[in-house]
Order: sequence, then C-alpha cells, then structure tokens
Amino acid sequence: MNINSAINSLESFHLAVDETGAKERAASIAGRSIKKQSKVRAIKLAVSMIDLTTLEGKDSDGKVHALCQKGIHPIEGSSEIPHVAAICVYPNMIRTAKSALAGSGVKVASVATGFPGGQVPMKLKIDEVKKVVSMGADEVDMVISRGQFLEGNYRYTFDEVTAVKEACGDAHLKVILETGELETFDNVRKASIISMLAGADFIKTSTGKVQPAATLPVTLVMLEAIRDFYNETGKITGMKPAGGIKTTKDAIAYLCLVNETLGDTWLTPDLFRMGASSLLNDLLMQYKKEQTGIYQSADYFSND
Repeated sequence: MNINSAINSLESFHLAVDETGAKERAASIAGRSIKKQSKVRAIKLAVSMIDLTTLEGKDSDGKVHALCQKGIHPIEGSSEIPHVAAICVYPNMIRTAKSALAGSGVKVASVATGFPGGQVPMKLKIDEVKKVVSMGADEVDMVISRGQFLEGNYRYTFDEVTAVKEACGDAHLKVILETGELETFDNVRKASIISMLAGADFIKTSTGKVQPAATLPVTLVMLEAIRDFYNETGKITGMKPAGGIKTTKDAIAYLCLVNETLGDTWLTPDLFRMGASSLLNDLLMQYKKEQTGIYQSADYFSND
C-alpha cells in the first residue's frame, strides 16, 4: 500500500474517541475481582505474556544472563509456571540473551530506531534495525518520531514504519507510539491505525521512559483500533502495553480488557504482551499465596 492509499484509508476509520467513555469503561474493568482457580490461570497466562525487560545504562552480561534464566524458569527448579514470552534488551545485549535463551522458546526482543527518543536520522534507524536482526533479535521494538506525527506529518510516520518493517525481514515489529507524548486519545487512535496500515505486527503504548506510560484507558483506545482495523481489513495485529504495570491486579485488568474488547483469539503471547520489569515477582508472590494461603516475602524471589 502506498502512502496516498494509506492516508485515504484513514477515512474508513472513525478517528474521534469518546475519552470520557473510555476512562469510565476502563475504570469499571479495573475494579473487577477474580478468585481461586480463575486467578491462578490468569497469573500463569500473564507470566507467559511478559516481555521481561531491562533497559538501563548499567546493564551487563551478567545481569542479562540472570534475567534470561529467570525468564526461562520463573520459579527456580519448578516447571509449574510457564516461561515468559521474551527478554527485551538493548542491542549490545542481544548476543548474551540469545546464547542464554537458546532452545528455551523465549524470544529475544531488542529496542531500536534511536530508542527512546527516536531523534536520529532515518538511515541510522534502518541501519540499526538491520544490525539488531543480524545479531539475532527475533522481535524489534521501534519508536515512531512523535514530533513529526504531532506536526501532522502522517506521511513521515507511515513511511518510517514501512521502512522499518521492511528492514526487519522475518523479525516481528512492535511499533511504540509513546502515548504519553501524543497528547490526545484521538492522536493515539490515529497513530495506531497508521502504524497498522504500514505493517506493524504489534502496536505498543510506551518506552517506559515517559510518564504516563501504559494506562487502561489508552490501551482500550488501541485495542478498539485493532478491532476496527481487523474488521475493516481482516489483518490481526498484536498489542503491548508497557511501563507502569507492576501488580497482579494490574495484569488481570489488562487481560479482562483484552478479552472483552478483542476476545479469546488475542489471549495468547503471539498477540498480547506486557512489557514489564517488576511485574513478574508480584505474579509469583500471588501465585504462591493462592497455592499455600501464605504471602511470600519478596526476598524469596530474585530482583529483576
């Protein structure tokens, strides 16, 4: 699809968002409670959807290796909890992660395109994407140029995502909108549709470096864009909220939101992820509490 066709296609989608309605619906879902075995199943599903992430200047081979081992076996010495979906790292940690995860089924995801600001020339973005794929990244998390989008240069956004998608080859592309900088829900919906028209495999809320990051209302807006895009085109796109998802209650609220907006088809790690660094420990603590009736100390689990 060329840019003119893509921009014309925007007219097929109702782009105005009922912000009040979105916030009210998200709040109603956040207040729900799941108990007993349903909660245990939800915890296991949530673990399987985590992109366990470390994106810090102090990241080291040792830290990434340890994180990978935790992602493979969240509870050491036990297979009762599934492995996470992916380990997400900076490009220079890809080879360490790839080696540590070999044969585990856990994917390696790498950020790229001048993460988190995206303020680098397009050629450098494309070169970086090609490099991380050649180093072994199974998934690429790119950032759009929010300044260009906010100036109304939707052609740039479309071309940017299209070019990065082509550079990804067989690797899956997650497009980070950085919704905390997009100012309005209408902009979030428009950026979601443009990214999907340009070939995104996933759309993602945030880098985790800007506040607010993932929220239930903004995730709802993106899920509804995915639903409407699917109804219009037949193409299935994945969703990844990231940043600020810290508790089991948070994770279950997102699962409920996905189920009620998109249905069971999307309740799989192939189509829904949660980007997180501290969520896993809370899920494990809640799991042990459901199994034993006793809250575990955080000291029983390694810090991510």
